[in-house]
Amino acid sequence: MKTLDIADFEAALGYHFQNPEFLHRALTHSSRARELESSSNPAERLTIRDNEQLEFLGDAVLGFVVSEELFRRFPEFEEGHLSKVRAHLVSGRHLLSVARELQLGDYLALGRGEEKSGGRSKSALLVNALEAVLAALYLDAGFEFSRNFIVQKIILPALTEIEAHRSGEALISDYKSTLQEKVHATGHAQPVYVLVKEEGPEHKKTFTLEARLYRPEDGSKPEFVARAAGLTKKKAEQEAARQALEYLLSLPPNMSKTVPPKTMTSRTIPAGAGPETSRKEDSKTASEPKQ
Repeated sequence: MKTLDIADFEAALGYHFQNPEFLHRALTHSSRARELESSSNPAERLTIRDNEQLEFLGDAVLGFVVSEELFRRFPEFEEGHLSKVRAHLVSGRHLLSVARELQLGDYLALGRGEEKSGGRSKSALLVNALEAVLAALYLDAGFEFSRNFIVQKIILPALTEIEAHRSGEALISDYKSTLQEKVHATGHAQPVYVLVKEEGPEHKKTFTLEARLYRPEDGSKPEFVARAAGLTKKKAEQEAARQALEYLLSLPPNMSKTVPPKTMTSRTIPAGAGPETSRKEDSKTASEPKQ
């Protein structure tokens, strides 16, 4: 990667790094790191650091700044509405638009295989790299600069849309896709959708489904189960996914990645129940997830 390229990207970010290593690492994909390691002298084997750990930190910084800013800007929003807006702002789809505006793909250090397969335009790769860049800014420039950058580049461009849908309902149209992105970010396994029952006549059936969240290290028992009913399987899945997403968004960043499943209280949310209903039920008794 040329020094000129880095200077150009720093100009796009509006910041000159005191320690350029933070930015180099944020832009280094694992494919490039492993490639450099394998090509080095075996007697002097190098360990090249990629951007995956920075991605982890950047995700936490982003989540905190977005949560704080929404709390400050929209005091009239209920918790459920704030969660919906936050989910939109940290979603892969929204972050991808920011990464493309910064032309982030042009500055990535990729392995030859990743380069040939079109890695510079891959959505997941760009979103992960953007989160890594946010971490690099936080480590080198400090919290205030990284906070202002997130507000200016990620939050403010979406404020018009948020203001147009102050209920937060219209910001997310596909909860299953958003949940898919979130479980990847929190280290959970892919959600499992299970048809629990079908009721009613053929021409007017009601479908009840569950969205079950598991951790890779404990696939025998769900960490959390959301249940929802709908006139179609698709609608029931979307509602269950919405409830599961709200659960993940309610977890502090460190808990969502590090707390073992057995230390959490799992619960099943009835169809149509929102956060308020769930909290009232939890105050009475903690329900076990339906198997």
